[in-house]
Amino acid sequence: MKQKNNIPDKLVFTLKEVSRLTDLESKIIESWENEFYFLNAGQTRSGNKIFRKKDLSIIIRIKELLDSQGFTLAGAKRKIEQEFGIKGSAPVHPERLKKILFQIKNQLKSIITELEK
Repeated sequence: MKQKNNIPDKLVFTLKEVSRLTDLESKIIESWENEFYFLNAGQTRSGNKIFRKKDLSIIIRIKELLDSQGFTLAGAKRKIEQEFGIKGSAPVHPERLKKILFQIKNQLKSIITELEK
């Protein structure tokens, strides 16, 4: 059974199925997974990638934005965040990040010290 947007009524799709349904090469889908933080393929026990129906919808929309509407990757990312209600993380000031990492480093050192006793 297919839905109105031609996405089969399934919970998950293999990379091969997503590739066939979107007419995109697997390597493009994988590169988009690296580029768009909100695309998160899961893995089966055998290590094969699987995508949720929402991921497939997003991939279809990305393709449309890039191919038909001339968006850049950054523009498509912003548009998808808006359309799908995805909240991007707020940027962290580098000095604050340094401070947090320094604290984590010290905590890890004290854990190592405790474990060595």
